[in-house]
Amino acid sequence: MILQLSSGMGPVECRVAVGGIYRKLLEEFPDMEVITGTKGEVEESYSSILLSSEADLSGLEGTMEWICKSKYRPGHKRKNWFVDASIIHEAEEIDEKLDMNDVHIEKFHSGGPGGQNVNKVETGIRVIHIPTGITVSSTRERSQFMNKLDALKKLSAILKQTNTDGRNRQKNDAWSKHAQIVRGNPVRIYEGEDFRLTFCKKNEENNNI
Repeated sequence: MILQLSSGMGPVECRVAVGGIYRKLLEEFPDMEVITGTKGEVEESYSSILLSSEADLSGLEGTMEWICKSKYRPGHKRKNWFVDASIIHEAEEIDEKLDMNDVHIEKFHSGGPGGQNVNKVETGIRVIHIPTGITVSSTRERSQFMNKLDALKKLSAILKQTNTDGRNRQKNDAWSKHAQIVRGNPVRIYEGEDFRLTFCKKNEENNNI
């Protein structure tokens, strides 16, 4: 399952929030890998990052809130920053409309601790979609061929989602207002510079059963 974390049109603190939440999710989902990401203007921040995991990530979809006073603007009173989390369903097949002439494929060796994971980390594939600049990598499988297929499927899903999002935003003039409303109902709340998880909607719902 693919999860996208995005700062949207938010300020630098939202991009810092994306980076912090991403690192916390890595602790929670050990198999999670970064597909692609767009770094922000400060260290360890992202305007957008796409993550992949074999786990069910559907409970993470929605808005996440980070409560922390900004160290980038000490005089700023606001301390609530929001991140959008969206699920992108992986494609079962490579999109037949995907022009392979628009795709550049690279092999990479990322190294690793050895043992049973050696083959997995040494057969990485990076796929670059030249028209959009979207870069997707895969180390999930044990062969470069299977990682190539996996990366192309991911790229197909991301391109499809990107096109859908663009059409939806063009059609919906109230999109930005809707985003503000959603902010009032976060699925998760993190606090402080260490991003402590203080609220999880999924856990709250389970407690109410």
